[in-house]
Amino acid sequence: MSAQTIIIVGAGQAGASAILELRANKYEGKIILVGDESHLPYERPPLSKDVILKPEDTKIEILSEQKLADLNVEVIRGNGVKKINPEDHTVELKNGEVLAYDKLLLATGGSARRLPDLDALGKHVYTLRNLEDSQALVPVLQAGKRIILIGGGVIGLELASSARFKDCTVTVIEQGSMVMGRTSPAVLSEFLLEQHRAKGIDVRLNTKVVNAELRGEEVVISLESGEELIADAVIYGIGIVPNAQLASDAGLDVDFAVKVNENCQTSNPDIYAAGDVATQLREDGQYRRVETWENANNQAGIFARHVMNVEHPKANPSWFWTDQLDINFQFVGDMTAKDWHVRGDMDSGKGTDSSFVMFGVNDGQVVAGITVNSAKDMRHLKKMIAKNTAFEIEKHLDTSLDLKKIV
Repeated sequence: MSAQTIIIVGAGQAGASAILELRANKYEGKIILVGDESHLPYERPPLSKDVILKPEDTKIEILSEQKLADLNVEVIRGNGVKKINPEDHTVELKNGEVLAYDKLLLATGGSARRLPDLDALGKHVYTLRNLEDSQALVPVLQAGKRIILIGGGVIGLELASSARFKDCTVTVIEQGSMVMGRTSPAVLSEFLLEQHRAKGIDVRLNTKVVNAELRGEEVVISLESGEELIADAVIYGIGIVPNAQLASDAGLDVDFAVKVNENCQTSNPDIYAAGDVATQLREDGQYRRVETWENANNQAGIFARHVMNVEHPKANPSWFWTDQLDINFQFVGDMTAKDWHVRGDMDSGKGTDSSFVMFGVNDGQVVAGITVNSAKDMRHLKKMIAKNTAFEIEKHLDTSLDLKKIV
């Protein structure tokens, strides 16, 4: 393609991946990376874990200043985009500067969904979305501190694990009937719950917070049951809100997130979106948004290849992972599968000694998989899903057979 200017709005995983994909596919035009944060692009998964537990030893930078220079990328930090002018093919930065583009990628991610009653307390209340949030938790999560986590999703449970490793007293409050209820089948959710409780984490399900107040240097959380819980700090994680306001103000097609087609194009063909901010048209004709590290990379690759007129591969089954209590969990495919079968013994070990594989099955076909401390088997599960493998209970659950040989 002829030399053009591509502006990438958002210096996170999707933005960084888009740069690497563009240059890998021999794009020689100008690339401008615009980020709200003062940091260079960095990995977010470690924010709830290693950045808190091993802050001095954890490196999360994706693209260094030297690497960006080598890739000939112009970087604008701490000065985000204020407005998109699609008709003029320009963006206006917060400092008033105007930049012209040929193609624009929105990789603006999402922001923590807020709980105003907790935010109103000011001190001792935290969320986790960026590096500053994570760094702020390091002095908070100290031995003996009483920590309440509101939200039993992935972030809530990862933070509960980190807080427990720091010898905090930890309570998790989840309004729903399951932990990781949006992303995990019931049988795995029950296993997660058992592991957290076995480590002394007080997990409250079907529990609603009705009030929060400060009493001196303590936070008092009142539950619907009438019980009061007292904490030194409260951290909440109840999902994110896509940062789609720029797209909405520009007249793009937005529902909860920015709607994109199979090529990651928005309703304006010169503007694309990728990562947590995008809800993509899938093969079944439905729009779905996926909040994973892999999805951000995949959509960034789709954008880069489409801009370069290079065929992009069919999307892989959705995959993500979480590390909790020194246990590695990996998930792939449709977690709403009707039937789940366990290969191995879920009760054979305790915590880090547990190792097993789960198959999610719909109408006799493998549509999902989970590995627990068995990461080597994940690639085989991905292949089975991609190949529409028929599930054979005697074969697939026989641990004497190598999964590699039955794919």
